[in-house]
Amino acid sequence: MYVKSIKSAIWSVLLTVFMTFPAMAHFGMVIPSDTMVMQDDNRDITVTLSFSHPMEMAGMELVKPKIFAVSANGKKQDLLGFLNPVKVMDHAAWTVQYAVKRPGTYVFHMEPQPYWEPAEDCFIVHLTKTVVTAFGDDEGWDVELGLKTEIVPITKPFGLYKGNVFQGIVKMDGKPVPYAEVEVEYYNKEKTAHAPTDYMVTQTIKADKNGLFTYATPASGWWGFAALNTADYTIAYDGREKDVEMGAVIWVYFHDWK
Repeated sequence: MYVKSIKSAIWSVLLTVFMTFPAMAHFGMVIPSDTMVMQDDNRDITVTLSFSHPMEMAGMELVKPKIFAVSANGKKQDLLGFLNPVKVMDHAAWTVQYAVKRPGTYVFHMEPQPYWEPAEDCFIVHLTKTVVTAFGDDEGWDVELGLKTEIVPITKPFGLYKGNVFQGIVKMDGKPVPYAEVEVEYYNKEKTAHAPTDYMVTQTIKADKNGLFTYATPASGWWGFAALNTADYTIAYDGREKDVEMGAVIWVYFHDWK
């Protein structure tokens, strides 16, 4: 009887915790030092890869990704071998120096190794990308990379002001995902933003029947959009098959109006 009471008390505490604090959202991150390389700018950009809860600035370990590449002018370049280890939010992350040599739209993307999340009893794989444009060329920003899942931008993903609407289509295996759930978070790098409640740390929207979602940002800076679906495969863990949260993530920068 005493043991039952202890167990009941523990479950009551856990239930209260889970009900009080909404689950923290995970975001794969691919963040370049510049999104629009102009003629007089430094042509070497730094691209940083990490995994975190960006609004709370709570980092997680990112082991060396499975894939990291850039696609531009109809060609794809493997950058995995050029990655160097760094720390982001006090956790393992990766960075690369990339020389922009010619006009074009450069789409950087990462496929991480599966991340085991015991709190959700599943693996997490976030296929993450961002877009950099250079020297006045802005063609190809809506190119589809053919990833297992990805967000195809409908709004040009650079040269945006805060308050502008961003739209994208969530796709899985090349097909739109009706009513896909999309989590949105701000990269609170300077730790200046404060959510009034835990419910406002991560904002959640849904795509329409054609997989199209719309969001207007309230502040300048980096914003991440993560469309989450369950993969059509599982991964074994401790002798049991576990689901995989397959995330399509895109990072977009919004500027102040000056």
